[in-house]
Amino acid sequence: MASDELARKLQSRLVVTQEAAEPRPEPAHSPQRARPQEPEAACGESASELSAKLNRRLDIHQGNAAPRPTRVFNPYTEFKEFSRKQIKDMEAMFKRYDTGKDGFIDLMELKLMMEKLGAPQTHLGLKNMIKEVDEDFDGKLSFREFLLIFRRAAAGELQEESGLMALARLSEINVSTEGVMGAKDFFEAKMKVASQGSKFEAEIREEKEERKRQEVEKKQRQAAFKQLQSTFCS
Repeated sequence: MASDELARKLQSRLVVTQEAAEPRPEPAHSPQRARPQEPEAACGESASELSAKLNRRLDIHQGNAAPRPTRVFNPYTEFKEFSRKQIKDMEAMFKRYDTGKDGFIDLMELKLMMEKLGAPQTHLGLKNMIKEVDEDFDGKLSFREFLLIFRRAAAGELQEESGLMALARLSEINVSTEGVMGAKDFFEAKMKVASQGSKFEAEIREEKEERKRQEVEKKQRQAAFKQLQSTFCS
């Protein structure tokens, strides 16, 4: 089978690498020559690294590789220049155009997004848009990379006529109070937001207070209804 053949090739290559890393004995009759130590160390390190990579590839192929730890992404702590509402709106927009529901916006989904926003792009233009913020080079946009578009707009790092700038300007996200309609104003607003301190905590308290008010109003309506009901029944 192809999988068994691949395993044999990896194992064979690993053995050859390990043999190359082992020092070969000098013949008894030949005089010892002085050898520079640094190149040997470098060679040994290189062989060791290659051996580790081959071992991991073999483990992955056989299904024995341990998963590598992944960094948990928290948009509220990493993108503090945006309010909670803005991030929620961006997430809603991201999910709306993530028609594949895989947590990414690929080339075709980005094409649909730009057409819906009224700024259609060429195929090359779409690829360049992804390339500008594609940190992991997978050819598609994660939610974090999607937020990077707005961060770069805030820092004035996007060209005025670029596709990403058009996306930031034409998005349906209500951020006009912070000046996202222009990179210069948006950058100034970002500096202002950064100096406000615990903005998220204040918004969380407001959300909790709003829920409490709604609960109180609900109880008041229920009490009024019961009182009205008892009046009719008496």
